[in-house]
Amino acid sequence: MVDLKLIENMVERIGALLPADVGALQDEFRANVRAVLEATLARMDVVTREEFDAQVALLRRTREKLDRLEATCAELEASSRD
Repeated sequence: MVDLKLIENMVERIGALLPADVGALQDEFRANVRAVLEATLARMDVVTREEFDAQVALLRRTREKLDRLEATCAELEASSRD
């Protein structure tokens, strides 16, 4: 899901780069930029920072569990050789 606040922020930043004398075209330009940004970000399948951080935490826990399981397997293999 694309963060609409992020898109609005980007539109405002891009709009601020336009010369002040553009006047009436500014609103139309901003609407077009907003539409292009929404479509582009939707195609990119971006995630929010919160979703990304949640996946990083999940991956970290999974890695820790895998490391513990590998150590347990190594101990069991070593004890079965004795």
